[in-house]
Amino acid sequence: MRERDGTVLLKDSTLREGQDVPGVSLDRDRKRALLKMLAEVRIREVELVAPGHFERDLDFVKESGAAELRILSSGLIYGNGPDFREQIGKTKGVLDRVDILAPLSDGRPPADRSEKSRRMREALRVAIDNLGDVGVGFPHATQVEQRFLLEMCDEAVRAGAKRITLYDTNGSSDPWAVAGLVESVREVTEIGICFHAHNDLGMATANSIAAVRAGATCLDVTVNGLGDRAGNASLEQVALVLHAMGVGHGLRLSMLRDLSRAVESMTLVPVSKLAPIVGEFVFRHKSPSHLATPALFEAFDPALVGAVRSVCEG
Repeated sequence: MRERDGTVLLKDSTLREGQDVPGVSLDRDRKRALLKMLAEVRIREVELVAPGHFERDLDFVKESGAAELRILSSGLIYGNGPDFREQIGKTKGVLDRVDILAPLSDGRPPADRSEKSRRMREALRVAIDNLGDVGVGFPHATQVEQRFLLEMCDEAVRAGAKRITLYDTNGSSDPWAVAGLVESVREVTEIGICFHAHNDLGMATANSIAAVRAGATCLDVTVNGLGDRAGNASLEQVALVLHAMGVGHGLRLSMLRDLSRAVESMTLVPVSKLAPIVGEFVFRHKSPSHLATPALFEAFDPALVGAVRSVCEG
């Protein structure tokens, strides 16, 4: 099941997850510049508000110009937070959509599962009354027993959620487990499913693609894979793999390398020369014989991303 136009939505979270990278702190000018570039790449939705710095992020959204850029702005609010009602009220007229976070792990409050359900439904009700377009996100979705996740998904749908986000919060899952999880959720709901991958085991891109194959309609991505700990699913990698699969997403692939370099410059987090898609060495060959039949040695034509192949010595 895809978006209504047959594509997969790539929701960019660089301005939220990216600022969880040690040493990264973007001022408002850099944030606005990045937002403009994301619009030029044709990202349709950007996650701009994090629970940990709600007021600061919301203030930025008010003067970001996201609406003029024709980008949907979204944010996260903890359904069990003491200020969830006040925060939801403040997003009205500022954000296009909100996702209520309902952590599933017993180690995250509230510990009682019936109370988790109650608070999620209450927060959804308040958010829907204020905003209408509201989703629910389930941190630790890959770490709890599937029965509990499916029960919470069913309750979220009954409460009026328009989208469900499944978080591989500690990055411990694998493509087979992710596919099975998404398929199971798909069986109990017809609303959109988003998948949020972390890269602790180097599986973020593979897990994201597995989620799409199993029926996910949306993926959370970040430029250069920036994010907490080992980062998140890389926008550029996910976009190219989906393109190779024939799955539409509407992004301008020719701009991905420039976007990557701009974010590298803004954050001072270096991109590996070996990085897929955007790395310096992706189309540099030490063997001249490769150039006779480059398709045998390259996963895609460098022209697709505005690159040029070359032969290097040494």
